Amino acid sequence: MFLDTQPANVLTINATFFIELAAFLLMLAVLWRYAYPAIEKAAESRQRAIAEALENAEKARKEAQEQLEQAAAKLDDARKQAQEVIGGASRAAEQIREELKERGEAEAKRLVEAARRDIEAARRAALESVRSEVGDMVIEATRKVVGEALDVRAHKKLIDEAIREVAAGGRSS
Repeated sequence: MFLDTQPANVLTINATFFIELAAFLLMLAVLWRYAYPAIEKAAESRQRAIAEALENAEKARKEAQEQLEQAAAKLDDARKQAQEVIGGASRAAEQIREELKERGEAEAKRLVEAARRDIEAARRAALESVRSEVGDMVIEATRKVVGEALDVRAHKKLIDEAIREVAAGGRSS
């Protein structure tokens, strides 16, 4: 057999060939009937799973993109709000500074006015005191002069002294 020198044909048609062909066709029919539907179902299931996974991935990508855009918008809003808060705080600080400045100026004016009133009151009091003392001196001097004038002897004596002074003054001229 191994040493047969006859040329080998690739395809020899004999009874074995037909049996092999029948076995192949039978095997193909069995596979087509029982195995192929299960393989096709598994392939379709796998294809649907892949399609769903792709759809889910696309949805997740879109959601992530939307969330990223929302986060960016929120960040922009937060930045704007922060700028508004900073601006408001700056304006409030400026307003408070102006109010404090105005209060300080008003307090200074009030203190200056109070000092002026105190000085004027002290001046009036000093003038009143001087007037009172001068009045007391005038009253005392008047009382002394009037007191002597009411005394007749003292009155004569004053008249005599006045006459002598006038006479002495007339001679010296």
